[in-house]
Amino acid sequence: MIEIDRVTKVYPKGREFVQALASISLSIREHEFVSILGPSGCGKSTLLQMVSGLVPTSQGMIRIGGQPVAGPYKNLGIVFQRDALLSWRTALANVLLQCEMRSLPLAEYRPRALSLLKRVGLGGFEHSFPDELSGGMRQRVALCRALIHGAPLLLMDEPFGALDALTRDQLGLDLLRIWEEDRKTVIFVTHSIPESVLLSDRVVVMSPRPGRVDAELVIELPRPRTLSMTEATEFSAYTRRIHDIFRATGVLAEDGAVAGG
Repeated sequence: MIEIDRVTKVYPKGREFVQALASISLSIREHEFVSILGPSGCGKSTLLQMVSGLVPTSQGMIRIGGQPVAGPYKNLGIVFQRDALLSWRTALANVLLQCEMRSLPLAEYRPRALSLLKRVGLGGFEHSFPDELSGGMRQRVALCRALIHGAPLLLMDEPFGALDALTRDQLGLDLLRIWEEDRKTVIFVTHSIPESVLLSDRVVVMSPRPGRVDAELVIELPRPRTLSMTEATEFSAYTRRIHDIFRATGVLAEDGAVAGG
């Protein structure tokens, strides 16, 4: 579904330039759940923005469904690091904002919005405003907003990074349940090694800046996934392998030295 072909991104910085990504090549199949894992500053979010067409490539090309991405790609949903809800709109109205912006018939999509909110445990909160919701609840609303129009591609930029551990685990399970039902193609950016292994069909491990693909791990754990799997020997083997990759690149240092990233 998605072809990232030798993509490089360079940003101007005063009279100099900063290379965020270097010759990234990656293929993502339809219905696949792929996590992009790497240290801060390695270009994970930049790569996601280029897939969405919000940021142009400096070199190389990205294709979705065989067509080059030459501007903002509309047939997708995005969940950002922050929920970006409008404070003066209810949960339901925030979800339906996506439909308003796309000139979709609100009467037709309102039942779907209510159904989505119920699926993520927010039934009864549809008329609550953002300041009446917890951080996890707000991020659930943001997820519903990304799903409301039924796009086949979902991009997620560290959507659970600001949440406490328990809420993060629960939202991960909510996401897995929805993905099992809808089978969208998902690109999920994260810093968390266990999260990437639990959620994904494949984990793409990136190097420190300029970001390159250091490794791709196919996660062959059975689905549906559960939190109990994190205690399994197979799960630990995947996390150890990723830790070894990060140690080899200096991202993780166990001798007290300052690591890269």
